[in-house]
Amino acid sequence: MPVKPLIVCITGLPGSGKTTVAEALRGLGFSVISMGDVVRDEARKRGLELNDSNLGKVMLELRNRYGTDAIAVYIGEIIKASNSDGRYYAIDGLRRGRSDAPLSMKEFLARDRRELDVGIGEAIAYSDEIISNNGSREELVDKALNVVKYWIDEYLSSGKYE
Repeated sequence: MPVKPLIVCITGLPGSGKTTVAEALRGLGFSVISMGDVVRDEARKRGLELNDSNLGKVMLELRNRYGTDAIAVYIGEIIKASNSDGRYYAIDGLRRGRSDAPLSMKEFLARDRRELDVGIGEAIAYSDEIISNNGSREELVDKALNVVKYWIDEYLSSGKYE
């Protein structure tokens, strides 16, 4: 019987600490898949410069062509294909500090608006847990790891991993 993976999806607006949490989960044995990397890979295939404008257009085009869950479906296929490698996955949203990071407050607000327009607010609202990142990096990681360790315990006691 194939392993049913534990998938933790990390959502939030740009700069909210998603990648920090994803990297901490890597330390618990999670494979990290970035939704933003999927969009960046598609932009590279098209020969586009990896900037906020181009990546935003590619993301919106993929959603328009293949549906609002296009990137999530693609990531699901990645997990199905690699599930023999492990049973824990962390799905990281779009990252900061890349070539597409906003350089001004205007760009930052425009990116937040684009993310809200494609439903990030709903994803946050439907989250099983909401962790406020209003302290130090260490506090964020501590909060997130406590939640995920609880989920791992539930997952292991449920027998879903067999």
